[in-house]
Amino acid sequence: MEVEKEHIYITPTELENLSDAPFSGDEENGGSEEQKTEINGNWIPATSITEAKINAKAKRRLRKNSSRDSGRGDSVSDNGETLKIGVVPTSPKGKLLDRRSRSGKGRGLPKKGGAGGKGVWGTPGQVYDVEEVDIKDPNYDDDQENCVYETVVLPLDERAFEKTLTPIIQEYFEHGDTNEVSEMLKNLNLGEMKYSVPVLAVSLALEGKASHREMTSKLISDLCGTVVSKTDVEKSFDRLLKELPELVLDSPRAPQLVGQFIARAVGDGILSSTYIDGYKGTVDCVQARAALDRATVLLSVTKGGKRTDNMWRAGGGQQSVKHLVKEIDMLLKEYLLSGDVLEAERCLQELEVPHFHHELVYEAVVMVLESTGEKTFKMILDLLKSLWRSSVITMDQMKRGYERVYCEIPDINLDVPHSYSVLERFVEECFQAGIISKPLRDLCPSRGRKRFVSEGDGGRLKLESY
Repeated sequence: MEVEKEHIYITPTELENLSDAPFSGDEENGGSEEQKTEINGNWIPATSITEAKINAKAKRRLRKNSSRDSGRGDSVSDNGETLKIGVVPTSPKGKLLDRRSRSGKGRGLPKKGGAGGKGVWGTPGQVYDVEEVDIKDPNYDDDQENCVYETVVLPLDERAFEKTLTPIIQEYFEHGDTNEVSEMLKNLNLGEMKYSVPVLAVSLALEGKASHREMTSKLISDLCGTVVSKTDVEKSFDRLLKELPELVLDSPRAPQLVGQFIARAVGDGILSSTYIDGYKGTVDCVQARAALDRATVLLSVTKGGKRTDNMWRAGGGQQSVKHLVKEIDMLLKEYLLSGDVLEAERCLQELEVPHFHHELVYEAVVMVLESTGEKTFKMILDLLKSLWRSSVITMDQMKRGYERVYCEIPDINLDVPHSYSVLERFVEECFQAGIISKPLRDLCPSRGRKRFVSEGDGGRLKLESY
């Protein structure tokens, strides 16, 4: 019984797109009978159709793998098997760091560098053009083109004022540049707190050194006319006089110092010369009256309030060596008259020249050599002993002062005949008091004697130690 063969008509394009249908029962059982299919009037064996299906399936798999593993060297053998040439299996970590699409879609190319799309900033270094206003924009406003945008700085209140300006003034005490302080204050909205700038500066200077008070006077003088006015300066000193009872608690010398600030302001021309006269007979506060009296005395001494550079006795690098030598000489003479060791110590510290203390040691020893009585000898010994024990004068400065005397004793001996004996005695007393060390005492020179070398030397003299 003959089996009628079924005729199937497919095109070549449909041949490549054949689905992965399972094989027929004969193909699975390995039947020996050859089946043929007629395509476009040609009878094609069933085995050829099977091979075409396998090749089409292999090509689809290759295209799918190429989208995932682009460029990995996949190929198809003659029998339809996929071959991978030179491919090393990737680790799971490598798949996590892969920048290609994992969704199976796309052309298998790497992702963009994160610089495109909606709502992003763009690539690093990208320069944006000025965005022009769209007239057709529903939110467009005609007044936008004429708008001027400015930064509004709110005025400082009392608490923020002190918190902001205190670091500025303390930093000024370090660098001393008034122009920098002026620029920083101009960037702040001081409002009605302008008069408080001199008040805060003087309050901080009262607790500082003499150099800080000198710098404060210069700062107020330079700020007057740029940041504050003369009216603000007068208002600031009015407030300082009212706050003197509270300032005395922290600075006992506040009345005298405020009086010096007033005198210096009058001398600099930033405060009216009639300012003090306006308070006559109207001051009930004892501290304010003492400050005004101090200012009146200083103005009378300085001949009408002319500015003097030694108002605060500011030392350190701001004064010349000649001026420092003069200040130390006056300090020693005042000490010999008053005998106040603590006052002499305070005045020495106010000079702020610890590297120049050897000058005081030198001048003090020379005064002992030039004196005729025992009073100067004992007072200078007590002064050096006090300065040594309080560590105001260091060992190095003490040594340098004595060495200078040792080097110049021959010249001093020409004016003071008994200087060698007095020096030996004073050095021994200083050693017994613990002021100098034994090696420094042993360096003390002894007095020489005169003798003729020989009769043929023409009467030349030779110095020789005992």
